[in-house]
Amino acid sequence: MIDLKLLRDQPDLVRASQRARGADESVVDAVLAADARRREAVGRADTMRAEQKVLGRSIGKAAPDEREALLLKGKELAAAVKEAEAEQAQADEEMARAHRSLANVIVDGVPAGGEDDFQILEHVGTPREFDFEPKDHLQLGEGLKAIDMERGAKVSGSRFYFLTGVGARLQLALLTLAMNKAVAAGFTMMIPPVLVKPEVMDGTGFLGEHSAEVYRLREDDLYLVGTSEVPLAGYHADEIIDLSGGARRYAGWSSCFRREAGSYGKDTQGIIRVHQFDKVEMFVYTRPEDAEAEHKRLLAWEQEMLAAVELPYRVIDVAAGDLGTSAARKYDCEAWVPTQNRYRELTSTSNCTTFQARRLNTRYRDADGRNQIAATLNGTLATTRWIVAILENHQNADGSVTVPEALRPLLGLDVLVPVG
Repeated sequence: MIDLKLLRDQPDLVRASQRARGADESVVDAVLAADARRREAVGRADTMRAEQKVLGRSIGKAAPDEREALLLKGKELAAAVKEAEAEQAQADEEMARAHRSLANVIVDGVPAGGEDDFQILEHVGTPREFDFEPKDHLQLGEGLKAIDMERGAKVSGSRFYFLTGVGARLQLALLTLAMNKAVAAGFTMMIPPVLVKPEVMDGTGFLGEHSAEVYRLREDDLYLVGTSEVPLAGYHADEIIDLSGGARRYAGWSSCFRREAGSYGKDTQGIIRVHQFDKVEMFVYTRPEDAEAEHKRLLAWEQEMLAAVELPYRVIDVAAGDLGTSAARKYDCEAWVPTQNRYRELTSTSNCTTFQARRLNTRYRDADGRNQIAATLNGTLATTRWIVAILENHQNADGSVTVPEALRPLLGLDVLVPVG
C-alpha cells in the first residue's frame, strides 16, 4: 500500500504515477473519497462513544427519580453506538479494499508506457559471431543429455522438463556460485518454504493483477510461490526490525512455480518459459532513504554474476506500465540469445519502497526511537533460465559447450560433451 499521507497531500503525484503505468487515474479519487468516508465514520463513532461514557458516569451520580430516564437514553445511545461502529467497520473495509487497489507510486525518472517502452541503460559485452550454424539450447541440451522435455511433458504436462546428468549438475553449480557470491557480499543464506499463507502472498502484491499467475492449493488455503521474494517478505511481517547497523540482506534459494497464464503459444520450446524452475533471489530490508542506493547495489551484484558466467547482456530501465504492482522502479538484465537474435531477461531487481512492508506491517525504529515503515527490494541472482544463455553462447561446432571458468570448480568439468 502507498502512504496515505502522500495520497492526501500529493494526489496529483499519485495520478501521474497511475497515468505513467497506463492505469486508471479515477482510482485515486475513489480512494480519497473512501478515506473521507472512513474518517467521518470514525469521528462519528468516537463522538458517540464519548457521549456514552459521559452518560454512564452521570447515571451513577443521578438521583433515583432521574435514573430510569437516563437508563432508557443509555440503551438508545448504545444502539446508536453499535450502529456507528458497524458503519465504521464497513467504511474501514471499503477503504482497505480501495487502498489496496492502488499500485506503488513510481520513482521519478521511470519511463512511461508499456512493455516496449523501456530505456536501454547499458550494453555489456558483444554478441558472439559464429563461424557455424549455432544450435538452440534445446538441441544442445538434448545432445548433452542435459534436458528432457519429452519425459517432463509425459510426467507433468507441457512446460515441464527434467534436467538430467550434466544439466542438473550445471544448475546446481550455477546456483551455488550465485549463493557463494551473495554470502560473500553479506547476505544471509535462506532456504524458505515455497507454500505461503494468503496474507503473505497478498502482502507482497501478487494477488492483484498477477493472481492468475499463482498456483493455489484451495483445500489448504496456501499458495505456491513464484519467487522466494514472497516468503522472505513475510519473514519479518508484524515485526520491528533493527536497521541501526544497516540493511538486512537475505538470499533465498528455492523452487518457484508459475502458471504462465496468458502465455499460450509463447516460448513453447525449451526451458525459457516453464511452470517450475529454481532461483536464487536477493531480498533486502532497509530504511526508505537508503533504498535507491541499495537498488543500484543489487543491480551491480547481478552484473557481477553475469560477468562471472561470461554472457553479453544489456541493462534496461523497465517502463511504468510493465512494472508489477509493488515495484516503484525495476531494472532488468537481458542476456543475448544467439538463435533468437534477441536479448532475453535473466535478472530483475525492483525497488518496492515501503509498499510491501506497509502491507505486511514491517517496521524499524529511527534515530529518535519512533517506529517507521521499512523499505524492501529484491533481485534475481541466478535462475534455471540462465542455462539457456550459457549453452547457446558457449557452444562449439561439435555440439559441445565450453564451461565458463567460474563454474568449472563447482561443476568439475571444463567442457560439456555430447553423449552418443
